[in-house]
Amino acid sequence: MGNAQVDGNECTHVDVLIAGAGISGIGSAYHLQQQSPDKSYLILDMKDSFGGTWETHKYPGVRSDSDLYTFGYRFKPWVGAPIASADEILKYMGEVIDENGIDEHIRYGHKIVRCSWASDANAWTVEATRTSDGARLTYTCNFLWMCQGYYDHEKPYVPDWPGMDNYKGQFIHAQLWDPGIDYTGKRVLVIGSGATAATVIPAFAEKAEHVTMLQRSPTYFYCAENQNELADRLREVGIDEPTVHRCVRAQINHDHWVIQQRCLTEPDVVFEELKDMVRQYVGEEFEFEPHFIPKYRPWQQRLAFCPEGDVFKAAAEGKLSVYTDTLETFTEKGVRTASGDEIEADIVVACTGFNLSVMGGIPFEVDGKAVDWHDTVTYRGMMFTGVPNLVWVFGYFRASWTLRVDMLGDLVCKLLNHMDSLGAKRVEVALREEDKDMPILPWIEEENFNPNYLMRDIDKLPQRGNKPEWRHNQDYWSERDEIPATDLDGPEFLYDGERTKKALKTA
Repeated sequence: MGNAQVDGNECTHVDVLIAGAGISGIGSAYHLQQQSPDKSYLILDMKDSFGGTWETHKYPGVRSDSDLYTFGYRFKPWVGAPIASADEILKYMGEVIDENGIDEHIRYGHKIVRCSWASDANAWTVEATRTSDGARLTYTCNFLWMCQGYYDHEKPYVPDWPGMDNYKGQFIHAQLWDPGIDYTGKRVLVIGSGATAATVIPAFAEKAEHVTMLQRSPTYFYCAENQNELADRLREVGIDEPTVHRCVRAQINHDHWVIQQRCLTEPDVVFEELKDMVRQYVGEEFEFEPHFIPKYRPWQQRLAFCPEGDVFKAAAEGKLSVYTDTLETFTEKGVRTASGDEIEADIVVACTGFNLSVMGGIPFEVDGKAVDWHDTVTYRGMMFTGVPNLVWVFGYFRASWTLRVDMLGDLVCKLLNHMDSLGAKRVEVALREEDKDMPILPWIEEENFNPNYLMRDIDKLPQRGNKPEWRHNQDYWSERDEIPATDLDGPEFLYDGERTKKALKTA
């Protein structure tokens, strides 16, 4: 890494700058080291440690809602139970960092505040604030790999509920949970019904006097033992862990593909099967009406994993009460619903989701012009028209996020190596002649995937076309074939403003 002078201040230059030391950033750094070993790089992260999501969330019971055989990296075998706690995931990530010397490339406590591209230098200038002392630091890089995620880690989504100032108890959003809060013997109200609610409710139920869940609409849950029979059997017969990891990963991905297809073709049958899984833990007499009958088809929003049916056990044992209603107002003692029920609570925990954050909310410029991401069109949810030498890692929701981290790691390194072979300093994507009449549409179809945080702020996201390469389709099972087969000399890729491509055509 070299140093240069920018506006009189010392500036560190690297070939590649990675934004974020979470699951995406650490995985991307590994692939860069392995597949493009001559590239210098740094990782900047605003936190004081690695982990991203798993460092942010500290609420009781925090765990993965994806299995670790596919949420874990392709290159690092997972050896524990499929559903893991945040501490176990952080331990796993720490091992990846230590085993591969990634720690020396990470700069913690560095918040990126501005990114600007200059075509005359074919470089990004990245300005960051060091949180320990407020110092403003400048970095330059040839390629920017955005791995900072998709939501605001500091400001979660809290609806503007009436009467919040009237409430005399303790209110907190799960994302901002303070581990010092003692809920022993307390009445806890959880507002929300998604994966976070499904995680905190069983943990609260262990020590709270009672837990109540207030939901606008129910969520689908997949209940099963927190184990993998294939993994256990392969280990029993002495198969090595890398092979166990590879086989179990393949099995889970296949099973997920089958269930996704069946959710489209026979959603009612799938729901009956999901209910049967619940009954294995709480008996045949469990009542699903009205609080556990979602209004949408399975997988139109994320299917929440429920190990050993713990949420339903809490309900069956009388530790959990459920209201399906809207919140009319807060009161001194709790909340009142639109139906007139008053729910008293000592602690109210909002599990109401995220605020979407596109590119970390960082201001971007290209040649002095501010980038409005909604004015761009996405190439496979990773690159954007008019923005050179940048990739955003946006993973899957129907499959494990990390599957796309590995896949895009391969493609980005292939792209960087291809640019070297061409002698190109710049790459960007552009609509082709054949795309000139293509409709330009919102980021994702509402009938395909419609969580509230996306629908609320979809106008902040880049747009898509109606062709596979111009959209992020959330379909790992098609992309696992399409992305590795990407033709980097295709007409959608422009190198050095087309100069390199034209030279090749005339060579």
